[in-house]
Amino acid sequence: MKIFFSPASPFVRKCMVIAHELGLADRIEKLPSAAGPVARDQTIIPSNPLGQVPTFITDDGQALFDSRVVCEYLNDLGGGSLFPTGKTRWQVLTEQAMADGMLGAALLARYENVLRPEALRWDGWVEGQLGKVRDGLALIEKNAAGLEGRLDIGTITIGCALGYLDFRFPDLDWRASHPAAAAWYEGFSQRPSMQATKP
Repeated sequence: MKIFFSPASPFVRKCMVIAHELGLADRIEKLPSAAGPVARDQTIIPSNPLGQVPTFITDDGQALFDSRVVCEYLNDLGGGSLFPTGKTRWQVLTEQAMADGMLGAALLARYENVLRPEALRWDGWVEGQLGKVRDGLALIEKNAAGLEGRLDIGTITIGCALGYLDFRFPDLDWRASHPAAAAWYEGFSQRPSMQATKP
């Protein structure tokens, strides 16, 4: 198996956390990539027309993307239970969607501040995207008690989102106003899978 890899991508990290948790990480070859929103990595496009990471290649040559699909594939391959069934499934998938949305918004804010020419940057755009992040943090804080003791696609994605905020937005200081979320993340981030994938 192969994955087009970027150590800074929180979406790649999510896949690799699952791979570590299920004992699959050593079976996945990490392919170097330089995916970006402007300069697109032409080596990825034959497998994924979006040219994005993660793009995953199965042992039989099937290309899978995006992270939601790759994570579910790995869970199935590894006989995991990271995608529960029944009513809990919808809660966990919604948590994944929220944390993915926070990550998408954070990436757009970063692109605006780092890639867009300075004269064209729009502060209102950045604030709008970070508003999504802050509202997501508020919901994580509210529900932090329900995250304790869980390992599933919801908690993994939330963990990767909080880790990305630490990595790219240290000035946001999200812990100061979200103590319950911070306490949960302090423990969750110590999992070997999270440590092994830390950017």
